[in-house]
Amino acid sequence: MIIATTPEVPEGRVVKTLGVVTGEAIIGAHIFRDFFAGITNIIGGRAGGYEKALRQARDIALQEMQLEAKSLGADAVVGVDLDYENLGVQNGMLMVTASGTAVKLGA
Repeated sequence: MIIATTPEVPEGRVVKTLGVVTGEAIIGAHIFRDFFAGITNIIGGRAGGYEKALRQARDIALQEMQLEAKSLGADAVVGVDLDYENLGVQNGMLMVTASGTAVKLGA
């Protein structure tokens, strides 16, 4: 399935709009990841644990969105948008949402 942030894709023209599809993933901050991120902030550098967690959450959200699009019979999801939000007490959770428009493509 084609996933694009653009409203059109070169693989075919949109012949039918099937509706908005979404996917969500919520991850919790892990105490050791927080600890090592704090050290990284002090000495400089990248927070690899957080980066990995964000990538995993993003991948889950995109996969869920794609599954919803497939259930509608879509060939592609266009206009995809990713959003990141802090949730929970003391912002201890991170939510990643993916949304887009499921479409059928033609020649």
